[in-house]
Amino acid sequence: MADLRLPQELPALQADDDAVEALLRDLVGIPSPSTREAEAVGALVDWMTAYGAAQAFIDDAGNAIGVFGSTDPAARQIVLLGHIDTFGAALPVYLEGRTLHGRGAVDAKGSLCAFAAAAARAALPPETSVIVIGAVEEEAPTSKGARFAAEHYRPALCLIGEPSNWDRITLGYKGRLLLEWRWRGDLGHSAGQTDTAAEHAFAFWAQVRAAVDQHNVGRDRVFSRLDAALQAVNTGSDGVRGWAEMTMGFRLPPDLDPTALADEMNALARTSQGGGALRAFGMEHACVAEKDTALTRALRGAIRDAGGSPAFVHKTGTSDMNIVGRIWGCPIAAYGPGDSALDHTPQERIDLDEYLRAVRVLTRALERL
Repeated sequence: MADLRLPQELPALQADDDAVEALLRDLVGIPSPSTREAEAVGALVDWMTAYGAAQAFIDDAGNAIGVFGSTDPAARQIVLLGHIDTFGAALPVYLEGRTLHGRGAVDAKGSLCAFAAAAARAALPPETSVIVIGAVEEEAPTSKGARFAAEHYRPALCLIGEPSNWDRITLGYKGRLLLEWRWRGDLGHSAGQTDTAAEHAFAFWAQVRAAVDQHNVGRDRVFSRLDAALQAVNTGSDGVRGWAEMTMGFRLPPDLDPTALADEMNALARTSQGGGALRAFGMEHACVAEKDTALTRALRGAIRDAGGSPAFVHKTGTSDMNIVGRIWGCPIAAYGPGDSALDHTPQERIDLDEYLRAVRVLTRALERL
């Protein structure tokens, strides 16, 4: 364990609504793009120390860890895994009535702070250990924090912190594959018949799209389809030879293995007229959780207690659920306040009343469990 911070000798502070709101405002106010999360991690560890964590520390991957309830290694573990890093550049942080604007307000500091607040509030039985993890590098292909946590905990139940509105529960995420394509070849005069580097790139992309369309024949549901996006294209020359590079991203349905798709795309590159070389990375299998478990029953009951009508959703993106779900093999779901349509956008914001409602739902769900 790195940077262990022992609980204060004084009694734990009360995690009332003011303290819970202040945690989110403060954490959103600390920029924490992937690989630069240290200040935010330290702030979260300090808050969990002050508000009743039996242990709070920064682990060797840089994650913020708070252990509430039992610290016995044999205790029943419930892991609340959120991420503390954010996508892209920082945004202005400000309050507009009861709406908090700022990078990470939705994706996903709102969910992570709700986890910490609920763990601090819940009345836990002595044999239960609730472990709050503020993971680093979720927004990067490395997923460093979740991969480290996956090897160090063995929970009986796990919640992933991702926004889906306070009354919805996410059961699944698509898989992912990233490909970098590179081509090198002789140049020709623009008046001649030689294809340019850019033409080679777009010809291969057209082949990729055709292959994706073939995969999707007969697949009408969005979650069952293969999605492809051209994320970047660059071309140039050294005066003698031209070059082209593309980055392509794929979102995979549950029945498609990312390694198999990478092999298919490599074969396509080898047989295409223009050729080219591919590098695959960022491979994650899709993850689909069971619908009826002790975890989902507790969440549904808590949502109803708060006046909501619980619903299940599946997401076309990925999360740390893709990382830990296959390793831990326990009941798992994702939950968190906020509108996921605002993820990664300049309009990122969260309703503080919805955030507090999610805290109450999570507190009640932990006590039900």
